[in-house]
Amino acid sequence: MMEQLKAWAKQLKRQVFVLYYAYRDKRSPWYAKLFSMCVVAYAFSPIDLIPDFIPVIGYADDLVLIPLGVLAAIKMMPGEVIEDAKKRADARMNQGKPVNWAAGVMIILLWAAVLAAVLTYLYNRLK
Repeated sequence: MMEQLKAWAKQLKRQVFVLYYAYRDKRSPWYAKLFSMCVVAYAFSPIDLIPDFIPVIGYADDLVLIPLGVLAAIKMMPGEVIEDAKKRADARMNQGKPVNWAAGVMIILLWAAVLAAVLTYLYNRLK
């Protein structure tokens, strides 16, 4: 079972790389580029939307959100773009995972805004 999980994770990583190259292709429709860019940025972000230390749901983004996002984004892309992107992704897979710090900063800002809203609510409530 562990081998199956490793193979699944490797395939998912490959598909994220495919999307990375597909959204950079000029033949991709703008909506597919935008959606794919968000999926790739989130997948390569060093920060999770739901931190992994939160029991059960902490891994939900890695196990559910990313695969569903990848699946939807690949379906939006033209077939020839995906085929070309697969070739480029296979070459890139050997070099390691890029990190998207911009997406990480956006997620930190989102969590900071949620925390500020909760603290403001509590402050006003207790006042």
